[in-house]
Parts: sequence; C-alpha cells; structure tokens
Amino acid sequence: MTPAPVTPPGRQLPLPLAVAPSSSRADLVADASNAEALAWLDRPGEWPLHRLALHGAPGVGKSHMLRAMAAEQGWRLLNGAALTEADALAPAAGTALDEAEAAPEAALFHLINRHAEAGAPLLLAGRQPPSRWPTRLPDLASRLRATLAVGIAAPTDALLEALLAKHLADRQLRVGPDVQAFLLARLPREAAAIAVAVAALDAAALAAGAAITRPFARGVLTRLLGENDASGTEDPSGSPPAAPLG
Repeated sequence: MTPAPVTPPGRQLPLPLAVAPSSSRADLVADASNAEALAWLDRPGEWPLHRLALHGAPGVGKSHMLRAMAAEQGWRLLNGAALTEADALAPAAGTALDEAEAAPEAALFHLINRHAEAGAPLLLAGRQPPSRWPTRLPDLASRLRATLAVGIAAPTDALLEALLAKHLADRQLRVGPDVQAFLLARLPREAAAIAVAVAALDAAALAAGAAITRPFARGVLTRLLGENDASGTEDPSGSPPAAPLG
C-alpha cells in the first residue's frame, strides 16, 4: 500500500473525519498570541469605521473567531471567494467575511460601503493586513488602508497545551501527561489540528474499547499524518524521545 503523504511544515492537517469546526466563543482560549484580537472582539461597538480585520497565518484561529462572532452576534458568515455583489448589497446586521483578500474587488468595495452607510459591523479575515491585499481600485485600497488591522501570531506552547487539555476534558478522555507531551511534540502547531487529533483519538478509543496510551496515540497519528513512524525512535526503557514543541 502506498503510504499517505506526510503533512509538510506550515500546512494544515487534513480533516479526514466528519468533525464540525467549533463555533463556540468558549473554545477561544486567551493567549499572548491572540490577546489583542480577543480584546477587540469584545468591543465591536468601538471598531473604528465599524470595521476590524484579523490577519495571520493559517491555523492561528481566525476562522474560529469569525464563526464565534457570527454565532454570538447574529451576523452573516461569508467567504471572500464566493462573495457576490448581491451579497454585498443585501441588508445585514453585520458580516464576518473569511478569506476576505480573495473577494472580488467590486463586491468587497460594495460590502464595505454598505456596512459603513448602515453603521453595521464588518469583520474581515485574511493572511495579510488589508493594506497589503492586491487591488486595482483606488477607492477600495483607501478603505482597506483605513481599516483597523490586528495580527494574530502563532500559538504559544502554553496555548497549545491548554487547548489539548480542554479538548480532552470536553470529551472526558483520560490521557496521561506523557501522552499529551507526545501529541504536542508531533502535531502541527494549529488549534484545528489538535481538535481533529483529539476527535480521532476519541473515536478510535471508543471503537477499540482501549485506553489512550502512547502506542495507541502513535497509531492514530500515523493514520492522520501519514507518517511511517509518528513516534520517532523510542529507547528500550520506553521513555519518549526528546522532541520539543514545534
């Protein structure tokens, strides 16, 4: 059998399971990497020009923040690549637009203007600050430059540890500290990757009626990541290999 490809560094973990992404604000764990973004999300009424743009690399939690705000505030949740001028001009209490840099320029221009005129909040997300999004429309470029932009950094070790512990606790899974360290050392440094891995461990443990040990976790990660040996080399004592986070 041909082994599945290994997930390259910097790419998001594939989602082979039917795991619904979280829309809960409670699942957003505060951290130095996202503290400024979460503080602004708590105050949508104070956004300059009623707009806020979150930016950062894939996997830092932008989409989760948009889903949480849309659910909490009753806003529309749209994707930039699928944005139409009809969507842009439709009345809305507020809009969260993910992958906003992929939106057609005319539609994005109308969306910004429509929300500004109505005084409705507009939450955007992209990999780069909006001032760096490519645009040929000077009026759109000026509006993007005027948008408050807040960056989200890569999650810290403390955040990844807290997220793993939270997902395990939510599913009432008892996993020892050594297994948690094993998982954190080998998973991509992304909140979504941790959520998917815990869901996979839960499903596999339930199906097998087995405890989640390091060998069991290694087998699950091998299937998820497509690695020939997800655990690295173990010494005869069974101690985990030295593998720092990241």
